[in-house]
Amino acid sequence: MSDFDFDLFVVGAGSGGVRASRMAASKGFRVAVAEDRYMGGTCVNVGCVPKKLFVYASEYSESFQDALAYGWSGSQSGEGFAWPTLRDNNAAEITRLNGIYRNLLDNAGVTTIDGRATVTGPQQVEVDGKSYSAERILVATGAWPFIPDFPGNEHVITSNEVFSMETLPRRVLVVGGGYIAVEFAGIFNGLGCESHLFYRRDLFLRGFDMDVRHFVRDQMLEKGVDLHFNADVARIDRRGDGTLHVTATDGTTLEVDCVLTATGRVANTSGLGLEKAGVQLRDDGTIPVNENFQTSVPSIFALGDVTGGPQLTPVATAEAMSFVRYLEEGAASGPDYQNIPTAVFCQPNIATVGLTEEEARAAGTQLRIFKSSFKPMKFTVSGRNERSFMKLIVESASDRVIGAHMVGPDAGEIIQGIAVAIKAGATKAEFDSTIGIHPTAAEEFVTMRTESS
Repeated sequence: MSDFDFDLFVVGAGSGGVRASRMAASKGFRVAVAEDRYMGGTCVNVGCVPKKLFVYASEYSESFQDALAYGWSGSQSGEGFAWPTLRDNNAAEITRLNGIYRNLLDNAGVTTIDGRATVTGPQQVEVDGKSYSAERILVATGAWPFIPDFPGNEHVITSNEVFSMETLPRRVLVVGGGYIAVEFAGIFNGLGCESHLFYRRDLFLRGFDMDVRHFVRDQMLEKGVDLHFNADVARIDRRGDGTLHVTATDGTTLEVDCVLTATGRVANTSGLGLEKAGVQLRDDGTIPVNENFQTSVPSIFALGDVTGGPQLTPVATAEAMSFVRYLEEGAASGPDYQNIPTAVFCQPNIATVGLTEEEARAAGTQLRIFKSSFKPMKFTVSGRNERSFMKLIVESASDRVIGAHMVGPDAGEIIQGIAVAIKAGATKAEFDSTIGIHPTAAEEFVTMRTESS
């Protein structure tokens, strides 16, 4: 036994912190984890999980309409929706998951400490006035919503508060152009709200394939989301009746009942004491680490969103597994950051893996491009004006598929399997020789034969 209270002290019980704590404890390390807010972190409490549940809820309005064409009656879009039911059932599910995470830590032998931890030295952590020593410290505090600075920004909410609103607003403005903004614009629209989105550039979802961005824009407009590009908030004034009067930077105005800012997330490092402990931070607050997740202080490590890498839960958990292997074996074995699949639960869904066409062309790669757009079979009967889009990026010289992109129902479920093929180096010929499952949307990925110009 060492002279320290713990072999490893983890600051933050989010996806990465919980996984690192559990796995390290299972390897015989004496582990403590401190959490002052969300057991399970952003993903479980105010991120992936509740967001997906709210997406499900918002899709029912269209599903009820579809059902009429299939012979069902008595269901009409928007009728009978009760916001408190969704809000409270979501809260109950999150409480259940909080308990599961706590039990996982307890059963693994991890000491769980409720409270705000600060790093007071290279091997010292303080929680609510009590000091703990640790041979190693792991910072896994994630990221926090960024709120722009403009007059009246005290009237906005973020993704932290949206799931627990007392009432459902009738008119909503979402500000931002990333996946969170696009997802919530669709959620509010599906729940029957008048839904607006402001984005300060000419097209949202920067970094995604350009064809995907254009396709999603058109589909969201078709569904009734009011998209305002090259628009930003200059100020917000609250009227006596609670209405928010939004003035845009171009002078136009908009009256809404709620403004949700989804303008990015910043590293949650403020107030942790890292600078005093000697840990180097970047200007944006993220923590630079080496291949072993080691900071500028050898005994302090960091992983997940707080390091400035991909802000994805599976990335944080993969990093946690790599970190524990390093603790156990002493050798670097970081995760593979190439070809990380991801999904955006806008409506219709986006899923993607590998390179975009723009990225591949910028690298000078000679390409063959395959595209397909069609109305999903389900909607041919219901008459819903929604289409799906699929795209494959193929490296000409090797015939390898180096990118796959989809917009449509269950895109994430479909692309997860495609990601395995791309990671394994599958060629277009191997895609073509694979027998499709009929009738499905997914079979389109193995039947695309005509190159796009």
